[in-house]
Amino acid sequence: MSESTASSRSNLAPWKPADLPEPPKPRGFGWLAVCGPGVIVLGVSIGSGEFLLGPATFVKHGLSLLWVTLVAVFFQTVFNTELMRYTVATGEPVVTGFMRTPGGKVFWSVFYSLLYFLQIGWPAWAATAAGAIFFVFLGRLATPPADSLTIYLIGVATFLACVVVLLLGKRIARTLEFLNWILVTVILSGFLVLALIYVPAPTWGSALAGFFGFNIAQGGFSLLPDNVDIVLLGALVGYSGGGGVLNITLSNWARDKGYGMGSRVGHIGGIVGGERSQVAATGFMFEANAENQARWRGWWRIVRVDQWGIFFVGALLGMMLPALLYVTFVAPGTDIKGLAISAVLANTIGATAGAWLGLLVAALGAWILFKTQLDCVEGMTRSVTDILWTGSTRVRAWRGGDIRAVYYSVLVLVVLWGIIALKLAQPVMLLQIGANIAGVIFVFASLHLLYLNTRVLPEPLRPPMWRRVALVAMAVFYAFFAVLVARSLLA
Repeated sequence: MSESTASSRSNLAPWKPADLPEPPKPRGFGWLAVCGPGVIVLGVSIGSGEFLLGPATFVKHGLSLLWVTLVAVFFQTVFNTELMRYTVATGEPVVTGFMRTPGGKVFWSVFYSLLYFLQIGWPAWAATAAGAIFFVFLGRLATPPADSLTIYLIGVATFLACVVVLLLGKRIARTLEFLNWILVTVILSGFLVLALIYVPAPTWGSALAGFFGFNIAQGGFSLLPDNVDIVLLGALVGYSGGGGVLNITLSNWARDKGYGMGSRVGHIGGIVGGERSQVAATGFMFEANAENQARWRGWWRIVRVDQWGIFFVGALLGMMLPALLYVTFVAPGTDIKGLAISAVLANTIGATAGAWLGLLVAALGAWILFKTQLDCVEGMTRSVTDILWTGSTRVRAWRGGDIRAVYYSVLVLVVLWGIIALKLAQPVMLLQIGANIAGVIFVFASLHLLYLNTRVLPEPLRPPMWRRVALVAMAVFYAFFAVLVARSLLA
């Protein structure tokens, strides 16, 4: 199917012709300025699967389930690079590309907006951060029902603090990038130091073997332990790495970072300190001549480093290091749930290694979860804004064509809903709901992306066969666990 055919079916304007911009050629520390989308989605992953759902699973069922993370992160890295393939080539977020496929812009815009709401419309990270903040100030775990109102109010305050951050900066994506570089550096190095000090060598060996599904204590492979909590495992599968729409938003952040044709499209600026930017409603496409193909290879080099060098490696470390600490300090088989889920590690470390260290771990946990909530609020707001901006001429004409007016109007609605949703269920339940939905999203989003990149993109830019096979295998992998969860819930 040609791009002109896709455009006519979707009622979106065809791509405009333009040369692919020259890629940067970073060396040494210059890579820190060039890479960005990968570190944002890595920061998101550390705050959900890696810090909460992973440890809860490994404490209950053992480190042999780390194989799930290795497989999931591998598939997600392929998925992420294919998202960025489309955005580098066209400058469009990938959901705009989906709107060019059969079904059209109206169906896919509603469909993906609904998925964003179902997965990350629940402010689970603000709710879980509240437990860690409670522990920092009161030195004990929150218990229901006595502390339920306090946890709710702290969660609301944390959620509103995310909004304040999103008002600032010239480019919102750059603000997130800066904060996530701090998060990833401090958290991974901090947990590494703690693990080197407190985790015994056999536990390190169990974790490394666990990436291949091997249980050293049992002397054999243990891919699915007996009596495994299927819903918790499904949540781990969904949030190992990024998760569902959080990965899809990577293409929006890549556009604002200026990757490839994204530099021709524009970006969303903050209200305070940001400038008005005219964001193009449609993308661009370059002629496949020798010069543009050389530039394409240069951009693809950056994509590989951003995803395989930062996201893939960082996500594996982000899952393993907290897991090592949890299984060292928390009794095996413990069911980690309740209002204080984010402070369980801090409480046990404080009782064993000193109260000051427990408070430090709780403060790190609060920062991780606040930062994750910030990324989720921004990702949902950004993606819905881009969908509305692309799909409606009326929206683009509103308030003189200033996309910031659309962005902050969507943000207000997200916040109002979030304040209500914080009251609806316990934090860990909100987190598991979103994580299992993320796994289901991967089932069809991987196949949708495969169709987009092999049918809509020009032939020279389409993925090689091994990547096509990997996307199909990804759909099968996540479908397998989605079926297990569904059978468990219906049993």
